[in-house]
Amino acid sequence: MIYVGAVSDIPDGEAVKVQGSVPIAVFHVEGRLYAIDDTCTHQDASLADGWVEGCAVECPLHAACFDLRTGLPSGPPAKKAVRTHAVVVSDGEIWVEESVAVEPRFPVGAGASEHA
Repeated sequence: MIYVGAVSDIPDGEAVKVQGSVPIAVFHVEGRLYAIDDTCTHQDASLADGWVEGCAVECPLHAACFDLRTGLPSGPPAKKAVRTHAVVVSDGEIWVEESVAVEPRFPVGAGASEHA
């Protein structure tokens, strides 16, 4: 598990970067926490530096958008999803369980075919 910090350290609508096997961005959106690989799959840019709207983040480089819940891009220029990671909050502290999957993990009950 990767320690991120206190929930109060990330204002709503903001993100922080932590280091796992790759950089990971942790977003606080409307009271929920999401973790995805920080690097845009279209070109090497930090998604934590992007713009958040609802449950999506827009890459600051070429405007590729990714769903924070699934990691899927909403359209070009990105074609490949980013991995998502489990977020655990314990006693007000945020921890990320880095996914070992090469491909994104989908929420429980949602299969990859529903997102293709």
